[in-house]
Amino acid sequence: MTRITALIENTGQVLTCAKDAPDLVGASKNTVVAISGDTIAATGTPEEIAAQFDLSEAERIDANGEMVMPGFVDCHTHLVFHKSRVEEYAQKVRGATADEVRAMGIPVGISATARMMREASKEQLFESAKERLDYMLAFGTTTVESKSGYGLNTETEIKMLEVNQDLNEHHSIDIISTFLGAHEFPDDKDREAYIEEILTEMIPEVGRRKLAEFNDVYCDDGYYTVEESRKILEVGEQHGLKIKIHTDAYSHIGGSTLAAEMGAVSADHLNYTAPEEYAKLREAGVVGVVMPALDFAVGHTKPFNSRAMLDAGVTLALATDMCPGCWLESMPFVIQLACRLYKFSPAEAIRAGTLHAAMSVCREDSLGSLEPGKKADIAIFPYERYEDMAYRLGRGQASKVLKDGKVVYDAGAVS
Repeated sequence: MTRITALIENTGQVLTCAKDAPDLVGASKNTVVAISGDTIAATGTPEEIAAQFDLSEAERIDANGEMVMPGFVDCHTHLVFHKSRVEEYAQKVRGATADEVRAMGIPVGISATARMMREASKEQLFESAKERLDYMLAFGTTTVESKSGYGLNTETEIKMLEVNQDLNEHHSIDIISTFLGAHEFPDDKDREAYIEEILTEMIPEVGRRKLAEFNDVYCDDGYYTVEESRKILEVGEQHGLKIKIHTDAYSHIGGSTLAAEMGAVSADHLNYTAPEEYAKLREAGVVGVVMPALDFAVGHTKPFNSRAMLDAGVTLALATDMCPGCWLESMPFVIQLACRLYKFSPAEAIRAGTLHAAMSVCREDSLGSLEPGKKADIAIFPYERYEDMAYRLGRGQASKVLKDGKVVYDAGAVS
């Protein structure tokens, strides 16, 4: 008989977010969650679980009548960075353009962060990223995808991925690494030379040392062309890196079509994706990762249109896009923005931040839903019903978070 090591009981709503849930989130009452070691053994009524399992040695975790759901998978972040760009942000919210901010002597954009990154030690990067992860955990996130891309040279890109490894080893949250050397172009090297460095130095080293699972590229006007992106992604595949792509954020140059043609795991941003590309993404199984907080933070002139893509059957995931230009640790706030700005329903948004987000990092077999055999990564929130997560603006702190079947965050124990 399966040994039950923990039982979450006295629940309010339980959301399984299972793939076949007719309401998308699998909401139920009078449900408990049985955990065996680091995995979910079963969900069911207290009577069903008691009849099926020996609960005599199970740790009893009291949900206090609150909502239980899978931990969030934050599937698009730039977690590791040094310092902030608060002066740039403060000027831009007043309406200043990037050129006007530069004229004030304030560093702007990815290249500004890259200059800060090169002077930072691994220890500094680890400590600042760890603080952000601590907040993410308190908001119910249990897995984070973390990209490089603020180094723009081999040494610093590798340093960022090494910090990801250290964070994965020392923090409760699991870190999934993505190489994003093709995020921007450095100030100190011309375009062709930098692309050659990505192809012949960075990618081979990342692949050899297994520092990342995914290879990403920013395919957009002013960044990498479709053909440059294709070459970078092809070389990444040769070195064992799965394909992701930033595209259609500020223009349309064909990045979503490239994502479909190459069978990318995900295509991210998608503000300018053409309607004729929706079917291509759906049929290729590409997950669209969208980030309402980024659109909110930058005051995007063309916010993402979720209804058209959702109605076309494209699988959409949600993420924070945690970065110097969008400093956000809270996935519940992403849910709130997605419902109001992107017109997701609350159920669609929660599913997009759990099961669909797991799909976007190739973890749908182990994360994203409360189903037998999956990891017991679970968040308990002080809501009576799941719609409250979208409704109660600005809230979102979890009461308890479990990682691998163990309580790793308890709001009641935080002094």
